[in-house]
Amino acid sequence: MTTVTSRAQGRPETTGPLGESCSTVPEPSARLRIEMSLKIDQDHSRFRAIVRGKIRENLKKYISHGEMIGRKGKDLVSIPIPQIDIPRFKFGDKQTGGTGQGDGEPGDPMGGQEQDGESGQGKAGKDAGEHALEVEVSLEELAGILGEELALPDIMNKGKSKIINAKDRFTGIRRVGPESLRHFKRTYREALKRMVASGTFTPERPVVVPIPDDKRYRSWKTQAEPVANAVIIYMMDVSGSMGDEQKEMVRIESFWIDAWLQHQYKGLETRYIIHDAAAREVDRDTFFRTRESGGTMISSAYKLCSQLIDDHYPAEEWNIYPFHFSDGDNWSMDDTAVCLELLKKSLLPRVNMFAYGQVDSPYGSGQFIKDLRNGLGSDERLVLSEIHDRDGIMGSIKDFLGKGK
Repeated sequence: MTTVTSRAQGRPETTGPLGESCSTVPEPSARLRIEMSLKIDQDHSRFRAIVRGKIRENLKKYISHGEMIGRKGKDLVSIPIPQIDIPRFKFGDKQTGGTGQGDGEPGDPMGGQEQDGESGQGKAGKDAGEHALEVEVSLEELAGILGEELALPDIMNKGKSKIINAKDRFTGIRRVGPESLRHFKRTYREALKRMVASGTFTPERPVVVPIPDDKRYRSWKTQAEPVANAVIIYMMDVSGSMGDEQKEMVRIESFWIDAWLQHQYKGLETRYIIHDAAAREVDRDTFFRTRESGGTMISSAYKLCSQLIDDHYPAEEWNIYPFHFSDGDNWSMDDTAVCLELLKKSLLPRVNMFAYGQVDSPYGSGQFIKDLRNGLGSDERLVLSEIHDRDGIMGSIKDFLGKGK
């Protein structure tokens, strides 16, 4: 096989054994590859913006219906996004003729069969069909959308952490390093400078090929930085008046509270307390799956919460967020008085805020939030919210997190 130069186009051509001509297609230049990469990044950013807009548009629906959020690992959730059409091909039977698959005439319907308005079984509709696409969204991005939609302020850290986190930061450029840290732009620039200086660079064919001496790598330095620590202590009434629907509302609200606080703090711990007439610490699954039974003595949960703070979370080092959910039914006014005393002297002085959410129940009296409002309503560290149904969850999250404490 011999190579000749085409006079018409000035590019190499290849002649085969029989003298036929076949032009050699040049490889894409580095500039073209960069432009293609930027175009892909732009398309991806545009798609992410569409997804973000759809999540914001349907945020209240996602919050009200917890089953629409599916956890997929530690940092990702899957969310169904409606009304985004994704084009796709569907392959039919290879043996079937018809338009696009064999013989056919102009005007023949796709699929090979005549369709008319009378052959369908259903009636024509005026609304567009809805197409759902599941996308993966990081909890960080989901929390950001929640914060934008509810206008949540960033939280001012109260704790002064003694826990140090080691973090690598890129601080410069060096000549040696692993290929995974190769700096593309600096390598390209060094190679281009060398080729221009040596006269091997031609503008007509702007191909830049780095050699080992051209390669540049990112250098890093390990820096120690304090971590802002926070702990959420969830408490829930599991007495006989709290049913499955009430616990489901608590589960949904706690998911979004977790998402926002994880967005604000690097070191976040979560503890769970359930109580009826007595309180005990449990894991997350037990917290949401325990079946209701027994009477209610709320002070037992507040005493255990105070003990956890004493043993593990000194107030000068931790941002502390107790969340208590109940239907407002307590054993007696005497126990309510004990709760008010515990809040006033032991809990409120040490926490960023104490959040009490009261869910409606056909069996609960709903009295406890009234007692809290009458006894400690002037204390800004106590945040109260009434959750009448699932549609009230979004407003409750705003009540709890909207002050940036």
